Amino acid sequence: MASSSRWIRPEVYPLFAAMGFAVGICGYQLIRNICINPDVRVNKENRAAGILENYAEGEKYAEHSLRKYLRNKSPEIMPTINNFFSTPENN
Repeated sequence: MASSSRWIRPEVYPLFAAMGFAVGICGYQLIRNICINPDVRVNKENRAAGILENYAEGEKYAEHSLRKYLRNKSPEIMPTINNFFSTPENN
């Protein structure tokens, strides 16, 4: 019992959270590619079909809702702080 409590300390909770988040993102991407990606074929019948000309399905996969939402957004992490320090009228 003493050896297991040695590794579970409050200082390692952020590490557990970060690793859990990273594993979750990797798992999400893996499941997304296996289930939705038109280039990935798991069963034998689809693999035997060869190269498919399914441009509409590929476009639907590439242009997902998150990409559509972020397309017209500014690529800034903190736009309010950036505007405050970059425009001289605000100072």
